[in-house]
Formats: sequence, C-alpha cells, structure tokens
Amino acid sequence: MRTRGTLRLATRGSTLARRQAALVQEALEERRYEVELVTVETTGDQIRDELIHRLGKTGAFVRELDERVLEGELDGAIHSMKDMPTEQPDDLVTAAVPERGRPNDVLVTPDGDALADLPQGAVVGTSSLRRQAQLLSERSDLEVEPLRGNVDTRLEKLLAPALQAEHQKRSEADKERKGNAGDDDFEPEYDRTVDEWFDDLSELEKQALGREVETDYDAIVLAEAGLERSGLAHYVEYQRLPPTQFAPAPGQGALAVTALDGETAREINEAIDHPRTRVETTVERTLLAELGGGCIAPIGIYAVVQGEYVHTAVQVFDRDGEESITATRDLPVESYPTAAREFANDLEDRGAAELIAAARREADDEPEGK
Repeated sequence: MRTRGTLRLATRGSTLARRQAALVQEALEERRYEVELVTVETTGDQIRDELIHRLGKTGAFVRELDERVLEGELDGAIHSMKDMPTEQPDDLVTAAVPERGRPNDVLVTPDGDALADLPQGAVVGTSSLRRQAQLLSERSDLEVEPLRGNVDTRLEKLLAPALQAEHQKRSEADKERKGNAGDDDFEPEYDRTVDEWFDDLSELEKQALGREVETDYDAIVLAEAGLERSGLAHYVEYQRLPPTQFAPAPGQGALAVTALDGETAREINEAIDHPRTRVETTVERTLLAELGGGCIAPIGIYAVVQGEYVHTAVQVFDRDGEESITATRDLPVESYPTAAREFANDLEDRGAAELIAAARREADDEPEGK
C-alpha cells in the first residue's frame, strides 16, 4: 500500500516510553505514514539516584530528544506531556496531542487496600512532591519514602517483602514435609511445594522475589495511564485516587509529539491531534506556566471539558501537605487561554505565590542528590 512518507520519531528507551511511542506509531500508521522509532537516552535515564523534582528542573527526560529534532536529525519526538517544560524553543511546536489516557493516580498495595485502610504510620513510596503533599494532607501519619525506577521496578519493590516472606515459609514447610516423609499422620501446612507455588507466579512476581529490598513499602502511588500502558495493571491490586481530590500533574496521561514548526508538524497535527485533549492539557499547562511552579512545587491541576466550559481544579501545597491553596473554576471554552491565566493570577493573590516561592527556596537549599 502506498504510504504518505516516513517519519523518524525520537523516544526514550524505557519499556513504558517505547510502549507509549508505539501508540503514536500505530495511530500514524493508520493514516498511512511509515514511522521509525529512534531511541535516545536522556539525562534523566542516566542519573538514576536523583529525585524527580530535581531532574525536572532541566527537562531531563525531554531535552535530548528535542535537540535531535532541532538539529534536523529526526522529524519529531514523543514525550509524556507531564515531563515537558512549559517553555519550548521558538522553532519547536507541540505538533500533536493524541487522545489522553486516564489522568488520575492510583494507590497500589499488595492486597488492594484503600488509602483510608492503610495502617497507622504506613510507608508509601513516591518521589513526586505533589503526591507526597497530597498523601500527607489526607493522612499526616503516613511515612512517605522516595521511590524511583520504571513501573515494573517500582512494583517489584512493593511486592518483594511479602513474596520473599511467603517463599521463606514455604521453603521451611518443604523441609518439614521431607523430614516427615513416611509419617502417615503428618499433615503438611501447604498443599503445594514451593516449586509448584513459584511456577504459578507471574513474571513480575518472580522478578520481585529476587529483588533486594531496601525499604518495606506498604503502598506506592503511580499514574494509572503508565500502569496500564506498561501492561502490568492486571497483575497488581490498586485503588483509583479521584482526580478531583488528588489533582494529577498537568498533562498526566497525555502524550505529545514535538516537531519543527512547518509542514511536517501540520501533517502530524492533522493526522493524530485530539482537540479535546489539547484544550484540557493546554489549560493545565497554562496554569502551571503562570504559577511558575514547574517540578519544584507540589502542584496538581486537572481540567476536563464539560460542554461550553473547562471544569478546572487546582491544588497548591507546601511539601508537608499542611498548607494549601485549592480552588475550582469553570473556564469558558471559547476563551480558555485567557481564562486560565486569570485563574492563575487569582490563585497567586490568594497565597499560591507564597507557597511556590517557599518550595523554590527549599529546592535551592537542597544539596545535590537529595
């Protein structure tokens, strides 16, 4: 079949990034484009011991991909929108924003417990300042501990302690079973041997069983879109965190294709841009840009088109979740960029500017690697 041309698009090399890039590739191929995905390693992929908010200051997951586009080596780059800085080089445009996945976060636990059901002082893993503040705002007793890595790595860290304890118990039971071989009155604790139990585990659980455990997490928080796109949602128990109560990162769940301003960008836009998603994410990113928080301050923003309005919820916290400025507003669709900027200005006047300035001072005072 005749195609409309070949597009060479940059993507990060993580499993999730490749899966997300494949969604864009499939959408473009349905419109008769040939697409070649080119893997580019980013600073964020190389520096594995830094927390997300420190990496985000420099667009560490984005910059190298866009540089390849600006230099003319590639036609475009595929990003998770929440990783993108609000400011872009003048020659670069967001050519397309495909239809968004689920924007909300999820609480993942070994048994599917809700946030309210976690034990007193439970340890929850996340490296997001926003998620930390939201969790502590709801449950000040929680211990929020750093957690980095790909989605599978984070899930393995959560599942490892319980699986390793179960493996130990079953191994001891197997020894007892062998030691009582021939004793007709002996009743084994388990019907299956440890090897039979192991064979029934998922690949994710098998990997978790061999993982070295540094922190015993009771729960972790992830983006549901990332969990689904990684193909691992069916292997774990989780509870959705409502986006109206736990406002996500601006652009969470959305992908973006950047390209040089020109014909290629226009063609990509016509092929796969989703107007509703673009409006919603533009509102979220406009608010973030106006507030000036970037990845430094705990800010959640959720916008959804409802008829003639974009219903928008904003949450700005201090890092401990003790102070917050929260508000909702219906922004007219016909003037949403201007309305979003006015909303941001009102939030700043209500105290959001002070919270963000305090977060910036804390970030500046943090030693490298913290």
